Amino acid sequence: MFTLVYVRQNLNQAAVGDLFGVSQPTVSRVYRGILPLIGEALCLHVPDLEEAIRGRLVLVDGTDVPTGNRAGHEDNYSGKRRRAGLNIQVAADTEGGLLGISTPLCGSMHDRKAFTESGWEDLLVETSFIGDPAYQGTRAITPRKKPKGGELSAADKKNNKTISSLRSAVERCIAHLKNWKILATGYRGRLAELSNIIRIVTALEFYRLGW
Repeated sequence: MFTLVYVRQNLNQAAVGDLFGVSQPTVSRVYRGILPLIGEALCLHVPDLEEAIRGRLVLVDGTDVPTGNRAGHEDNYSGKRRRAGLNIQVAADTEGGLLGISTPLCGSMHDRKAFTESGWEDLLVETSFIGDPAYQGTRAITPRKKPKGGELSAADKKNNKTISSLRSAVERCIAHLKNWKILATGYRGRLAELSNIIRIVTALEFYRLGW
């Protein structure tokens, strides 16, 4: 139980130990032993992205998993977000349901490049998907930019409003995902383990959603 509390609330291990009446070393030992087992137990609840997106209009957005500044990992610093972290791409349906999370990439990477580097650009080649202006240059349906020295037409403004309304679903999806505070409030563990933790939290979220 305290393994799930640790991941859900991102408390430090000493605080978790105090809650459950055990020592910090016990929390650390059990956490490292149990978390991979949770991932293995839930792996069947994680759909293949190609299967999950089939026949759907897909919403794509990027977010970061903050890590704090780490020596030797300067490429994780995002000037846009003004903090260090890892970039993950998130796919959702139009109801805000999670469809997939990409392999994490360095936080300095722009969403457009992360989308390509993650392999999602190739995977979604036959799928209609919506993204924000960061995804211009892909096959994504994106808002129209105001022309230099001009104004958007009434039709373009209406189109942008529709896209914005649809995109709010992926923003809700990310907000729900980040209720797993270990992805939201600053990961303190070993960076080498974060990719696996993201994979396990993804499995937990799919399980919560009933996949």
